[in-house]
Amino acid sequence: MASRTPLLFAAAVVLLSAGGCRKDETGPVTISAIGAPPRIVDPSRQPIDPPAAFLIESTAEGLVRFDAGGDIEPGLAQSWILSNDGLRYTFRLARLNWSDGSRVTAAQVVQRLKAAGGPASRNSLKPLLGAIAEIEAMTDEVLEISLKSPRLNFLQLLAQPEMALLRAGRGAGPFVAEPRADGSLLLAPPRRTDEEAESGDSPPMPLVLRGEPAALAVARFQQGAAELVVGGSLGDLPIARAGETRGNAPAFDPVAGLLGLSFAAREGPLLRPEARQALAMAIDRAAIVAAFRVPGLQARETLLPAGVEGIDSPAAPAWTALPLPARRAAAVRALALPAGGGEIKVRVSLPEGPGYRLLFAYLRRDWAAIGVDARRVGPAEPADLRLIDEVAPVALASWYLRHFTCAAAAICDGEADQALEAARNAPDLETRRGLLQAADARLAAAAPFIAIAAPVRWSLVSPRLTGFRANPFARHPGGELIRATP
Repeated sequence: MASRTPLLFAAAVVLLSAGGCRKDETGPVTISAIGAPPRIVDPSRQPIDPPAAFLIESTAEGLVRFDAGGDIEPGLAQSWILSNDGLRYTFRLARLNWSDGSRVTAAQVVQRLKAAGGPASRNSLKPLLGAIAEIEAMTDEVLEISLKSPRLNFLQLLAQPEMALLRAGRGAGPFVAEPRADGSLLLAPPRRTDEEAESGDSPPMPLVLRGEPAALAVARFQQGAAELVVGGSLGDLPIARAGETRGNAPAFDPVAGLLGLSFAAREGPLLRPEARQALAMAIDRAAIVAAFRVPGLQARETLLPAGVEGIDSPAAPAWTALPLPARRAAAVRALALPAGGGEIKVRVSLPEGPGYRLLFAYLRRDWAAIGVDARRVGPAEPADLRLIDEVAPVALASWYLRHFTCAAAAICDGEADQALEAARNAPDLETRRGLLQAADARLAAAAPFIAIAAPVRWSLVSPRLTGFRANPFARHPGGELIRATP
């Protein structure tokens, strides 16, 4: 792994060197998103990667959106009111048009939101949309969302690109996408009305967006042919490091979420919770975190991070109080390997990427110390454990816990499911918190997941992009990349 990553980056530099040049700093902002070529897809039908997410955020909005710092600001809705009991959001739409000139209506927004949470939806946020009791259009410009119980940070959910409003594959701005001959997309503000032109507000700078592999994106940035690289993860972090020069260190978003391994096998030795706990306690998380050199990244041993929804002390297994040598000794006893030798074999599914290969090397070393032989397999192959590397889209404990309901995971706990369902309908936040803590405790005992740390998300940012800000959701709106000057 150590030799392959620089070679990937060097090959990409050679590929770009003939045409790589520092671009005009007054022209469109050039952006490379790590992934497939960007295209508009319906998030309720298929997952979206970083290029698709950036494109959807730029050309289609939800009721609200994230600003550069990850705070909520108006999107399709120009204003909203939350009822005193925290159960009803009333949104008033801004006067926005589709690309064909027709008005965006409340009924269209309601239809889109219902589809995202409907029976046929494959939207990644669908498990959280069960908190919604009703969505109604009150007038052409006003709609109301009623919740089953109060929900902190609900607007963060609505700001995600998965909740953007699309009509016939198009949104309502703030940019319009036009394909270019080289496969990239030009994202430009729509033609301004006379009223907008007279307002004195400057339109956002046009963008050029392309999706490409990490090595090519980093090389393009190094050659001055891109001013922003987004969508970086732990898997491709070594590629960014290989291209790092003075003043070119990755910018890391302080995201929360899940980075660890879920148990996928429905048979074999890992069906015993003691065996699953043994794998978890044998890992040297401090060494893994140190290897990646991400500022602020800390090892984690619990499913929930501390502080989410006011849960300051997430449920933790008893072994977390032991030093690593004692943990490994306890793990050997828990595995109950036959006297005189023997080992347990496990298949670990991880995506491609030098960072994931490095992570697996540490896991394989740590598990070998307790008599477990780990073999790496691809994402589509049968596996005993699978990597989860996901940013939390909203600061809700239920997002973490619902990954491990009996409908979603091979290893689960029926009583935890019942507590989660009761929490969804809890009459107040204190009752909800108690039920979430009960579900967390049940899952800590069942051990469906091995937590390692928070996810890692990085970008490369040109000095020209004075409006770029790291934020907890790794969302970087194109219209705010260059800070407006007086």
